[in-house]
Amino acid sequence: MNVDYPYAISGRGRTATTTPDAHIRDLIEQVLFTSPGERVNRPDFGCGLLQLVFAPNSPDVAAATQFLVQGALQQWLGDVIAVEAVGVVAEDSALRVTVQYVIRRTDERATAEFTR
Repeated sequence: MNVDYPYAISGRGRTATTTPDAHIRDLIEQVLFTSPGERVNRPDFGCGLLQLVFAPNSPDVAAATQFLVQGALQQWLGDVIAVEAVGVVAEDSALRVTVQYVIRRTDERATAEFTR
């Protein structure tokens, strides 16, 4: 049983659950949008991606962001997924991240897109 993220109550009044593949997507989202220092028992968890929304947009920043995201995903989810590609695009006050990965348990390829 995988708890859904963000936490919710199901129609039956219980903790909402999700499929294993959707749970992996939820885990990726948590790594991407959690800032280091935000979690009490894991102060180094996350990659601080939201701080980059207001950073100047340039090819150098985009490349650094891709390495930052890929490194964080490999560190925290390396036993669950193999990251194949990361795309980061900053548009005005929004940040769009595309992650292509392979689920290690099933060897299935998947793509997830996140916008904040």
